[in-house]
Amino acid sequence: MTRLPADPDQVEGAAFAERLHLQLGRLLVRAVNLVRPRLTLGVRLAAFDAEGRIFLVRQTYMPGFHLPGGGVDPGETCREAAVREAHEEGGLICPAPPEPFGIYFNPALARRDHVVLFVARGVVHDPGARHGLEIRDAGFHPPDALPEATTPATRARIAEVLAGRQVSDIW
Repeated sequence: MTRLPADPDQVEGAAFAERLHLQLGRLLVRAVNLVRPRLTLGVRLAAFDAEGRIFLVRQTYMPGFHLPGGGVDPGETCREAAVREAHEEGGLICPAPPEPFGIYFNPALARRDHVVLFVARGVVHDPGARHGLEIRDAGFHPPDALPEATTPATRARIAEVLAGRQVSDIW
């Protein structure tokens, strides 16, 4: 336990030194964060309809079919992001909050990228919704008859969800 000195001038000097130390520490953390890439966080949603089909999207900027998803916006929870992305990309409505399934490291995108996978069942398509320009194809597919262009990572995540257990830490 540190004891404060009895001399008032030394007490003020010790308090000043402590405040200065804290301020310098905060500045150092900020400086490191400027040069070190930040963690990126994304979400994907394994969205099943009442018939057990899974919803997949084909984006204009990436090859293959994927689960709908994207980045988590500032001030948004991961669950909120998954629901928002599913609606934006496919006009999907989740009757109940999606359940978290797993957290994956995604080295294909960046060295600090992570994806939270959610699962929603009984999802319906909003017939009035339109997906954005980033989506060139979207729809429900039977899990045992996925489009040929479905990515290996997407196939692996669907298999994990259907088996009811997380198998990999890598997307």
